[in-house]
Amino acid sequence: MSLYILVLFLVLVFVPLISSAPPPNLTKDYYQKTCPDFSKIVRETVTPKQGQQPTTAGGTLRLFFHDCFLEGCDASVLIATNSFNKAERDDDLNESLPGDAFDIVTRIKTALELSCPGVVSCADILAQATRDLVTMVGGPFYEVKLGRKDGRESKAHKVKGNLPLVNQSVPDMLSIFKKNGFTLKELVALSGGHTIGISHCKEFSNRIFPKTDPGLDARFAGVLRNLCKNYTTNKTMAAFLDPVTPAKFDNMYFKNLKRGLGLLASDQILFKDTSTRPFVELYANNQTAFFEDFARAMEKLGTVGVKGEGDGEVRRRCDHFNNLNV
Repeated sequence: MSLYILVLFLVLVFVPLISSAPPPNLTKDYYQKTCPDFSKIVRETVTPKQGQQPTTAGGTLRLFFHDCFLEGCDASVLIATNSFNKAERDDDLNESLPGDAFDIVTRIKTALELSCPGVVSCADILAQATRDLVTMVGGPFYEVKLGRKDGRESKAHKVKGNLPLVNQSVPDMLSIFKKNGFTLKELVALSGGHTIGISHCKEFSNRIFPKTDPGLDARFAGVLRNLCKNYTTNKTMAAFLDPVTPAKFDNMYFKNLKRGLGLLASDQILFKDTSTRPFVELYANNQTAFFEDFARAMEKLGTVGVKGEGDGEVRRRCDHFNNLNV
C-alpha cells in the first residue's frame, strides 16, 4: 500500500470517529451526586415566577420547541447576538419569543451556580423548567432525562426552514416535523401545546385584515380586529392562543378548532385538513388521550439532537458561549 493510499485510508476511517461524538446517555438521576438539589431549585424558582407572570409556562414551552427543532435541544436559542455573530434568537421567526421564558432560565441558572457551579447545562435547565411549568398549569407529567450539554453554535441564518410557519399547510409542517423524527399524529399532539400561551397580532393579522378568514368564527374575528387595530404601531399587542381557558393546560385548544376559534392559520388547518382532523376529533373528545400522546411526544422532543461531552459544554452564562469570540 502506497503512503498516499495509507494516509487517505486513515483520514476516511478515523476522522469521522473523532469529529462525531456519540450521543449522550441521558438519565433521570444525572445530577444526583453532582447537584442533588437540581430538581428542587428548578421547582422553587419556576413556582413564584409563574405566579407573578402567568404567561411564563406557554412562553417557556414555545422556547423549548424552538430550541430543539433547530439542531437539537442544546440551548442555542438562548445565546445573545454579539459583534461576531447574529444568533438564533434574533432571526425574524424568533423575535417574538417572550422575555419571561429567557428570564426564568437565567434565574434558575443563577441559583444553580450558587449551589453547584459549572455543573448543570442550560439545555437541561430549559428542559426541566418546561416540564415543571406545563404540569403547574394542569398539563401531564412526563419524564425528563438529563445530561445534555450546551451547543457551541447559534446562527440566525439557519432558523428558516427548520421551524413551522403560522401560514403553512399540513404537508409543509409535516416535512419539518419529519426531519426531527416526528409523525403526523405527534405533530397534532405537540400543536396542542397552544392550549397555553399567546401570539402577537402580526402572526394572524392576515386572517382579520382586510377581510375575515372564512374559517374564523365571526364574533371571534371581531374581538381580534378590535384588539389588534393598532398592531402596526404597537407591536406588543397579542391574543391568547386559547381564548376560552388560556391559563389552563387542557384539551380546549382542539375543541376550539371545531368552532373556528383557532387563532393561527396553522392551528385551524389541523381541523380543515382531512389527514389531521381525526386526531383533532380524538383529542377534543378525549383529554386523556391528548395528555398521553403529548407527554410521549415531549419526552421524544427532549432527546432531539442532544449534545454530549465531545460536542458541547456547560455554559457559565446561558446567553454566552464560554469562548466569547464564537
